[in-house]
Amino acid sequence: MPELPEVETVRRGLAPVMEGARIVEAVAHRGDLRWPFPKDFAARLKGQTVIGLGRRAKYLLADLSSGEVLLMHLGMSGSFRVILDGDAKTPGVFHHQRSEYGKHDHVVFRMSSGATVAFNDPRRFGCMKLFPRDKMEDEPLLRALGPEPLGNAFDAAMLATACAGKKTSVKAALLDQRIVAGLGNIYVCEALNRSHISPKRMASTLATRSGAPHERTELLVPAIKTVLADAIAAGGSSLRDHRQTSGELGYFQHRFRVYDREGKACPTKACGGTIKRIVQSGRSTFFCPVCQK
Repeated sequence: MPELPEVETVRRGLAPVMEGARIVEAVAHRGDLRWPFPKDFAARLKGQTVIGLGRRAKYLLADLSSGEVLLMHLGMSGSFRVILDGDAKTPGVFHHQRSEYGKHDHVVFRMSSGATVAFNDPRRFGCMKLFPRDKMEDEPLLRALGPEPLGNAFDAAMLATACAGKKTSVKAALLDQRIVAGLGNIYVCEALNRSHISPKRMASTLATRSGAPHERTELLVPAIKTVLADAIAAGGSSLRDHRQTSGELGYFQHRFRVYDREGKACPTKACGGTIKRIVQSGRSTFFCPVCQK
């Protein structure tokens, strides 16, 4: 499933052709994705101007002139394709041709900018939903989310407070969307390696007995922010189905320190350890047992 950097990459690819543009026509080729579309879905979108295109955790949020917000989630295999002047953007070097574009283009937006934006989702685990802007705090998909990891509210003190007394692993805590929004398996593994913290360590150890952030927490938060920023700059990590709006694969998978590198040497200077894979809560965890304590 695409993680925060992939979703942010998609947002940045869509913004130039959607922000400030009017939805001339919206076409839904089926009645549902993961869940049924809202009543009169296409009709409610037609004629609306996209005032802004934002992101909350792994959700894209299009702020519409009608006072509604269009929430979009990529699911397991969803992707957007932008066609401008009749041609899709030229694929990059890591592109692999997708088949049956038309068959899986379930939602299509024709914009006043001249672009056609198609949402392609072979597995149909994505979703789209409309709700009033003034009810955003009550939206079930958003209301329990923690702070954005790239935002100012996410700092060592906040993380220590959230994890104090928690009897779960550090990795499980970071994947808890109520603690911090948008982090996924790949980037948690990478950030823990950069900060030399074992994924098996108890989350409660991120706080001292007084509740203040431990020194390792002071390293973890900037590591999270850095790995996410680096991944966004690289266009994300496309290990399976994710594509940028241009059709290109993300490049960050070529810079992984530990993820999917079982048996390889740890990249930490003078460490000498070997990357190990374990399973936590049904998910693969990659880490160095030598330098991550």
